[in-house]
Amino acid sequence: MEVSSRHHLRSDDVRELNDALSARLGVTLDADSYELVEFKDAERDVVLVDGEPLAAYFDDEPFLTVKGANAYPPERGAVTVDAGAVSFVSDGADVMRPGITEADDGIAAGDLVVIVEETHGKALAVGRALVDGDEMAGDSGKVVESLHHVGDDLFGFSA
Repeated sequence: MEVSSRHHLRSDDVRELNDALSARLGVTLDADSYELVEFKDAERDVVLVDGEPLAAYFDDEPFLTVKGANAYPPERGAVTVDAGAVSFVSDGADVMRPGITEADDGIAAGDLVVIVEETHGKALAVGRALVDGDEMAGDSGKVVESLHHVGDDLFGFSA
């Protein structure tokens, strides 16, 4: 990932980021510095929060990264998968109905979501819901498109 520009966010941009994260996930980042990193070769920009890539803009929507979701566990907007799905989701696979054990009923199709594993509640991926949360569990079909996962370039990015 080649960096094209870096700059500190203004206080109103930080407030806008935190307002969006609070509304969607029930979390507020608490940090001294917020730096936006734009890439030449990536679809998303990253926000370094005290030097760590804890937030990103997915299709211009601010959201937590996997590292961010592990540092600030979401109160809502999460989809929980069983142990059998962990290796697939961690490798970037989309989430299928049979692997889901729980999904926030407040999720609407098109929302960004955090995918967590059921044993320890750790975030594995960030994705876009393809159906509402109350329709996610079931026997077949893809329900979350994976956008960012453990081990991808964004996860491995360091300042």
